[in-house]
Amino acid sequence: MNPAQAAQAIPVFLYHAVMDDPPEWIAEFTVTPREFASQLDAVVDSGRIPVTVGALADRLAGRAPLPARPVLLTFDDGFADLPGPTAEALAGRGLSATAYLTTGALSPGGRSLLPPAPMMTLTGARRLEESGMEIGSHTVTHAQLDTLTSRRLRAELLDSRAVLEDTLGHAVPHLAYPHGYNSPRVRAAAARAGYETAAAVRHALSSERDERYRIARLIVRRGHTVADVEAWLAGGGARIAPYRDGPKTVAWRWYRHGRAMLRGPEFAG
Repeated sequence: MNPAQAAQAIPVFLYHAVMDDPPEWIAEFTVTPREFASQLDAVVDSGRIPVTVGALADRLAGRAPLPARPVLLTFDDGFADLPGPTAEALAGRGLSATAYLTTGALSPGGRSLLPPAPMMTLTGARRLEESGMEIGSHTVTHAQLDTLTSRRLRAELLDSRAVLEDTLGHAVPHLAYPHGYNSPRVRAAAARAGYETAAAVRHALSSERDERYRIARLIVRRGHTVADVEAWLAGGGARIAPYRDGPKTVAWRWYRHGRAMLRGPEFAG
């Protein structure tokens, strides 16, 4: 990647849980508090300017420019560490972030497909905002959206946002697809549902040319090191979106769609 391409890259980090002893099902996507602190220090040392997804949305819609060399930190699901030590680690370094919450896993009596894990409560969403974090929707049940019927897809998109808006008292215009699973049909449904953006995964760097309803993110796994984070912050180590889905991605989507027709909605993970 040449220097001009690297300069166009916008790293959008995707975190899940930050804990020392996570449940096995999420362990691959968990970092320890010590690793997390080192990675946040690398973000600060990089000189990049932390912004929220809302700021990126303004740029992609042509409403406002981004600062030079932006970086975004995002968190999916709503694990118990988020409104406590994780939010404190971010606030202590002056880092903004966006948290996408799975409402069915956080609401009393709610239903979701997430396996058991220590989760925050829905009332903690206000605490996140008070700490400077932006809130987005991560659907109700964390299903594979690209395998759902149109009716169920619409319910996942609208019901999750309604719960968050009732809790927070304001609009929630940003969405993240569970496990990044999406398709042209899902992206169109997100737009019809009134979302301004939707984040995927893709494990790629975003850019100011990225797609509003398929924002590329870099998924941080437990095996990633500070050196990996530093490479992404420098605009390298991954391809830059936008780009088309490859044949393997399309084939995997159709396989999962057929399986869901036999088994019903499945956990996206």
